[in-house]
Amino acid sequence: MSAAAHATAAPKPADGPFTLAIDIGGTGLKASVLDHRGEMAAPRIHVPTPQPCPPPVLLAALAEMVQKLPAFHRISAGFPGAVRGGIVLTAPNLGTAAWAGFPLESQLAERFGRPARVLNDAEVQGLGVISGAGMEMILTLGTGAGIGIFFNGRVSPHIELSQHPVHKKLTYDMFLGKEAFETLGVKRWNKRVRTAIAILARVVLFDRLYIGGGNAVHIKGELPANVTIVANEAGITGGIALWHDPA
Repeated sequence: MSAAAHATAAPKPADGPFTLAIDIGGTGLKASVLDHRGEMAAPRIHVPTPQPCPPPVLLAALAEMVQKLPAFHRISAGFPGAVRGGIVLTAPNLGTAAWAGFPLESQLAERFGRPARVLNDAEVQGLGVISGAGMEMILTLGTGAGIGIFFNGRVSPHIELSQHPVHKKLTYDMFLGKEAFETLGVKRWNKRVRTAIAILARVVLFDRLYIGGGNAVHIKGELPANVTIVANEAGITGGIALWHDPA
């Protein structure tokens, strides 16, 4: 059965609309189907991100994942880079040259026969955890370092702050990402995390900072009172928020 054919199967109406929520990462691809409350209606599927991963390869990998999930009415996806109007501008950990200008939103809709919305992956995760009051920020620590900023519950226009130098020629991606973690070890990497938190506090003046991503579990010791570590599942469950407002 093709991915599009699978998508056209009638979902149960009781808890719909159902949303296929996809979290695209430089290391892993995760997906589930959410009910109207944003709760997972099926166990999360997690597979390694193909390497390399240009658009056709990613879409094929997602199609395989969808076969293992219930039917759905619409799609939300978080992408590790800058996305504007459904079109990818940058993909630092997937290869910007292959992705720049790719209409991911419309291609997901065409592939699966359902309307789709796409946002930066850190921003999707942030939408799953923010309180909706004041200046809030999320920092995701995984293959790279994703950053999203929110004011009174609304996501700010995306800035690729993760690509800004934080120390000498090192960007936040290089300073805090997977390669830095594996090279430095837990203790020295934790010191860098605290350095980044202090810088972001001065620059963004956030009321609350949330830290997510796969490597957040390696943060040791006390953090400032307004910094919270959040579950990685928010990268999926935050996808429901992409459908809260009309297009």
